[in-house]
Amino acid sequence: MSSEITVPDTKLATEATSLVRESTSDLIYHHSRRVYFWGALQGRNRGLSFDPELLYIGAMFHDLGLNEEHRGSGRRFEVDSADAARRFLQEHHVPEDSVRRVWTAIALHTTPGIPEFMEPEVALVTAGVEYDVLGIGYHDLTEEQRAEITALHPRPDFKHQILQAFADGIAPKPETTFGNVKADVLERYVPGFRRGNFVDTILQSPWPE
Repeated sequence: MSSEITVPDTKLATEATSLVRESTSDLIYHHSRRVYFWGALQGRNRGLSFDPELLYIGAMFHDLGLNEEHRGSGRRFEVDSADAARRFLQEHHVPEDSVRRVWTAIALHTTPGIPEFMEPEVALVTAGVEYDVLGIGYHDLTEEQRAEITALHPRPDFKHQILQAFADGIAPKPETTFGNVKADVLERYVPGFRRGNFVDTILQSPWPE
């Protein structure tokens, strides 16, 4: 690639690719691959030293928690995604510090304002997600880089498709959106949804004062 960013040529990365390709939709697969490329490119721009393999695993697993098998878990989809990555890494006897780093990267990828101050892999999974979903830092990369990556991993009607995927994955467990950005999705896509309110939760707690 002219961007000089490539997918790690390792057994771990290859097996992660196969697992995600087989277990999720084209939408999530292509999005996850783009997240890796955007994150790696942003890491290079920022002069960060990161482990490409760990960044790749974090990117590829970050939305697996939206899959149907996790919709009854009662946990945030980010945690289900992170747990799936942890199981995969532990099965491959990856060192625990690396497992923790990937778990944290995935678990925090929808929590802005924190990952950027953590380990590079944690920061860059979020940077890749924010680039692909929100367009944050859009002009940090060149038009040629964007064209190259989207030619490999197209994004037809991506904005609407990813929002629907969020809604489908989270609607069965709406309580998990309390205090996070996914409440915005359910408010828009699920008739009758009412977001939890932090102030009301405090005032209605069982404490007498």
